[in-house]
Amino acid sequence: MRFFCYIFVLLILASCGPRRVVYNYLSDIKDTSFRKGVFIAEPVIQKNDLLSIKITSASLDPATDVPYNLTATSQASGLAQEPGYLVDVRGNIEIPRIGLIKAEGLTKDELSKTVRAKLKDVLTQPSVVIRFLNFRVTVLGEVRNAGVLSVPTERLSILEAVGMAGGITEFGTIKNVRVLREIDGQRETGVLDLTAGNIFESKYYQLRQNDVILVDQTDYKLQLGEQQRRIQQLTLGLTILTSLGLLYSIIVRR
Repeated sequence: MRFFCYIFVLLILASCGPRRVVYNYLSDIKDTSFRKGVFIAEPVIQKNDLLSIKITSASLDPATDVPYNLTATSQASGLAQEPGYLVDVRGNIEIPRIGLIKAEGLTKDELSKTVRAKLKDVLTQPSVVIRFLNFRVTVLGEVRNAGVLSVPTERLSILEAVGMAGGITEFGTIKNVRVLREIDGQRETGVLDLTAGNIFESKYYQLRQNDVILVDQTDYKLQLGEQQRRIQQLTLGLTILTSLGLLYSIIVRR
């Protein structure tokens, strides 16, 4: 009997779960006194980006601009699909009648100026409008809806991306969110504390296309898993001992 009481006490101790600390987003902000201008860098074009480039001019004949633009293709649904220029592995794009242009490492504005410079002798007051067709980021780890997020805009913050992924679960490390980014073939990692007010000053607050957000699990989840494993082991052991005790009682009575 004393042995069974000991097992019971172990089960009670095992059931005392680890303490979970709860953090709220931007909980360090007490008022709006931290207001100040924040510089938001324009996205830089990378390999495998898909760009929409619209070229127009001041010509009165619309047909003048047609040779310098891609033709829209039709989908199975009958809707026209917007064509795009894929930045190849060398970082180049090829525009009709202009040829290869180095796009990797440039902003949209810089690429637009480069294209206009090549058109100034063939078109009247050329205008070049560029936008990304594949601005997307990936959110992995302890969020409710992990996966790839494709957004129609070209500006996305870490808070917006986490919100689109359903938010961080109770097992996620809100104070230690990592952002993986590739720049000029080099990978770098930034760490953000989503409870801190100075998050807006980080260069990783505004995401770039193809960024990967990683939300690790907390020690609480690891401790909870270990606790559940111990309870299962103790429960199994107690079940075996109880069965042996009953079997022993039956044998003794005989």
